[in-house]
Amino acid sequence: MNYSSKLLENAVNELARLPGIGRKTALRLALHLIRQEAQNVESFSKAILAMRNEIKRCNTCHNISDNEVCDICSNQKRDQSLVCVVQDIRDVMAIENTNQYTGLYHVLGGIISPIDGIGPDDLKIESLINKVAEGYIKEVILALPTTIEGDTTNFYLSRKLSDYSLALSTIARGIAIGDDIEFTDEITLGRSIINRVPFSEKG
Repeated sequence: MNYSSKLLENAVNELARLPGIGRKTALRLALHLIRQEAQNVESFSKAILAMRNEIKRCNTCHNISDNEVCDICSNQKRDQSLVCVVQDIRDVMAIENTNQYTGLYHVLGGIISPIDGIGPDDLKIESLINKVAEGYIKEVILALPTTIEGDTTNFYLSRKLSDYSLALSTIARGIAIGDDIEFTDEITLGRSIINRVPFSEKG
């Protein structure tokens, strides 16, 4: 594709780096930005930079936050004895959108996947164990993808938590096998949380 401006080409190249954005879409976005008022584009740029440079990870659950402790963990109205373990922050958002869950979260930052070179030490598992060891948690809900990798992670966590006196449950299988949590509709996901079942290593 030939560009009449090197500045435009550079912008398209950067936009095309975003996931799911091809060069045609990147060009359309770049041309849209050109048509905007300078102050609007400046606000857009500042918001992106602020997000990148100032966003934090919650010291307690590892969710993204504007503060050292996220709003969910600091909310005393939430059930402090209930922790839902998820793969990443998108799953927190998906579950929160159901308005069916009132406990806390623990974001692993991924799932065990040897083929991708991701092992237990690459995930936020140790901090989960430390949290449980404090003795305040009565139930841990495993809300990981219904995939081989998700089940492997569930099995590993169940073994790590087996020495502690707590209920270990998993979301009901209303979610299709192989589906990611973030892509599940809110009604199905909400029911899966409410109708969670005791975790069994046999599946």
